[in-house]
Amino acid sequence: MTSLAPSSTLRIGPHAVQPPVVLAPMAGITNAPFRTLCREFSGGKGLFVSEMITTRALVERNEKTMQLIHFDATETPRSIQLYGVDPATVGKAVRMIVDEDLADHIDLNFGCPVPKVTRKGGGSALPYKRPLLRAILNEAVTGAGDLPVTMKMRKGIDDDHITYLDAGRIAVEEGVTAIALHGRTAAQHYGGTADWDAIARLKEHVPEIPVLGNGDIWSADDALRMVRETGCDGVVVGRGCLGRPWLFGDLVAAFEGRDDYATPTLNEVAVVMRRHAELLGEWIGDEARGVIDFRKHVAWYLKGFSVGSQMRKKLAITSSLAELDALLGELDLDQPWPAGADGPRGRTSGNNRVVLPDGWLKDPYDCAGVSAEAELDTSGG
Repeated sequence: MTSLAPSSTLRIGPHAVQPPVVLAPMAGITNAPFRTLCREFSGGKGLFVSEMITTRALVERNEKTMQLIHFDATETPRSIQLYGVDPATVGKAVRMIVDEDLADHIDLNFGCPVPKVTRKGGGSALPYKRPLLRAILNEAVTGAGDLPVTMKMRKGIDDDHITYLDAGRIAVEEGVTAIALHGRTAAQHYGGTADWDAIARLKEHVPEIPVLGNGDIWSADDALRMVRETGCDGVVVGRGCLGRPWLFGDLVAAFEGRDDYATPTLNEVAVVMRRHAELLGEWIGDEARGVIDFRKHVAWYLKGFSVGSQMRKKLAITSSLAELDALLGELDLDQPWPAGADGPRGRTSGNNRVVLPDGWLKDPYDCAGVSAEAELDTSGG
């Protein structure tokens, strides 16, 4: 394996991210406990971004939101992803982060494809309205002062409404520090294959700032291949690390020219599962709620292992650490890492219809129809 070390430092403003690996914000996933696990496996290397925080909820100090922006004392730099559609509200949220020292880096979400976001003109729908995108970026960068502002986006709404090149140029002009591109349109959701060629085109289009690639990185070798094929400055990893936080250790190894990737036995996986559930309970402040929140991770952790359907069902309804311990103890823990566990995980289905506000596509420069209701009042996606 050839080392990528000479070019493996990503600059996000004053922050050096080495290797150039970023944990993608994922609703209900990338909370403080999961970020802790990923950082532990990476040896603290990389950048780990919070769940999506809505600007309105932050400004109004929504209780759930204030918990989601909690960072462990060992997290550095502290990275928050914001979602908003109103430039003034985005500006207030950014200034609040600066004034109260809530984070060291701000990422803006223009990539979310879920209907509750796009139907009001947010997420991956928003870059179609070029003046609105520019106004939001201007407010964010101006309000952030010395804090670096980055953005994450998709190729566009669908194949007939591609926005990423225009959005990239606007981002450069407004002072954005780096751009992450998911190589899919909103219409694709998570289906099909990510278009890495689009990442390469964006890198050529905005050579002034770093471009990070996102989409279909299921292994450390995929990350190296993306950098090699697209020329991107770093990678953003989302679904590939679901139930597999040790992937970040593999990524560190890969970018340092090593191939000593993790192949944990089921016993080692069970230890991580237990710790994940425990951390969630400590973070939430309630063991039962922590274990219940952990349930969604069970299938991801156990992918490929020989675990009967009945046992999987039992694990997916646990509500205490003692119950989780007992069930994990019944597994055949000597099983080696299964060969088929490295592939796609998480959502893989496509969605050919993007829910948009009425008349959204009539004029990319007419922003009169953007509703204040698009400012969601809760965070986390």
